[in-house]
Amino acid sequence: MYLVFTTNYFPWLTTVVVFPIFAGLLLFFFPHRGNKVMRWYTLCICVLELLLTTYAFCYHFELDDPLMQLMEDYKWIPFLDFDWRLGIDGLSIGPILLTGFITTLATLAAWPVTRDSRLFHFLMLAMYSGQIGSFSARDLLLFFIMWELELIPVYLLLSMWGGKKRLYSATKFILYTAGGSIFLLMGVLGIGLYGSNEPTLNFETSANQSYPIALEILFYIGFLIAFAVKSPIIPLHTWLPDTHGEAHYSTCMLLAGILLKMGAYGLVRINMELLPHAHSIFSPWLIIVGIIQIIYAASTSSGQRNLKKRIAYSSVSHMGFIIIGIGSISDTGLNGAILQIISHGFIGAALFFLAGTSYDRIRLVYLDEMGGLAIPIPKIFTTFSILSMASLALPGMSGFVAELVVFFGIITSQKYLLMTKILITLVMAIGMILTPIYLLSMLRQMFYGYKLFNAPNSYFFDSGPRELFVAISILIPVIGIGIYPDFVFSLSVDKVEAILSNYFAR
Repeated sequence: MYLVFTTNYFPWLTTVVVFPIFAGLLLFFFPHRGNKVMRWYTLCICVLELLLTTYAFCYHFELDDPLMQLMEDYKWIPFLDFDWRLGIDGLSIGPILLTGFITTLATLAAWPVTRDSRLFHFLMLAMYSGQIGSFSARDLLLFFIMWELELIPVYLLLSMWGGKKRLYSATKFILYTAGGSIFLLMGVLGIGLYGSNEPTLNFETSANQSYPIALEILFYIGFLIAFAVKSPIIPLHTWLPDTHGEAHYSTCMLLAGILLKMGAYGLVRINMELLPHAHSIFSPWLIIVGIIQIIYAASTSSGQRNLKKRIAYSSVSHMGFIIIGIGSISDTGLNGAILQIISHGFIGAALFFLAGTSYDRIRLVYLDEMGGLAIPIPKIFTTFSILSMASLALPGMSGFVAELVVFFGIITSQKYLLMTKILITLVMAIGMILTPIYLLSMLRQMFYGYKLFNAPNSYFFDSGPRELFVAISILIPVIGIGIYPDFVFSLSVDKVEAILSNYFAR
């Protein structure tokens, strides 16, 4: 037994993927009135899962090996060549650890939720399993199944614990994401059935497969639509502000911190690795869309009265840097995109958490109704201000490093002409100038002025120990990555080099 646990023979990834959802099923055997017990149980499961993942990666993952590791392959449906195939590399290890960290903090943030507590916490744990399964799947059909596992929990979390327009937002979310999933399934089946009588759904086999260029472009467009909905990439982004505007802030943390990153991960894992020739053709268009997205979303964010919608549009804007990094086809640009995935996962989740804790106190969502909050709730004001600075890429924070590396990625890319690179950089810089405008005006409208002193309930409780713990827990890695970004780069740099050297001509 000791040998099994201390070697790679132990199915670490299967344990990590199935543990949360199976542990969550036990919640339905808890008594109806045990809200406190359910909360502590769910939190313990999340912490245990995070510790298990961290242990497996620390002791059984080789950082300098770009190949798949901790691989598991079990027969499931043999005649479809559908196996339970799991494995991780430098590309997936960061998002998996981010998933564990953000889900644990989102569970702690959901402490005030008491209605239907069993179902709520089970859905959180089901999402946990689906997200880790997506990042560690090595089988195309398994990737699709794990991708779909997200939809029902998010739909229920939104429609049952959301705001006044929750049913509209939940319906819009499911229509967009289920519509995108149809394209994903078509792409998976197309790649799996191409060129042989027997389906081949293995990632490694598909990566070595070559396709006629017209067919590769067709597959690429299908996957791009699916991932564009999830990321989201304009014009398929309109579900996001509505969803964030109505969802409970713990659900927003999972959406902003992890769900959007699944789309970016899919772009690299499938579009870039499996369809390199089509990616080379589409990369200039990705950069154009990314630039438009940064400026459009930043401009639109400034006009949003709803606090959570303003932060949602800022998420759309920041995802533009990831798209540009992926489209740059350079080591530096792709590493910058991966760092931005991790960085924005922390910052986006933190901003939605702080927006939710502010709403718990004042019960207002519109910025023009707020004002003067800095004095009654100074701790929320301080953490909100610091994390807003991280979002606008203040030096010393993770957002600054990620965006700077994406800039360098474009400048050093050998695919584009010098004048093109200068133009791209200038337009990206304009987008970065717009970011402080909407974030600083948000802080001004919320925390400065005298408006709320005239409100009947002019005294509010400031952050408690639980809320401060969540905010500081996210702030520490944001500053840590800003000061020492090599911690994230060391995970991905060898894998990025392998992707580009194997598939793209220098």
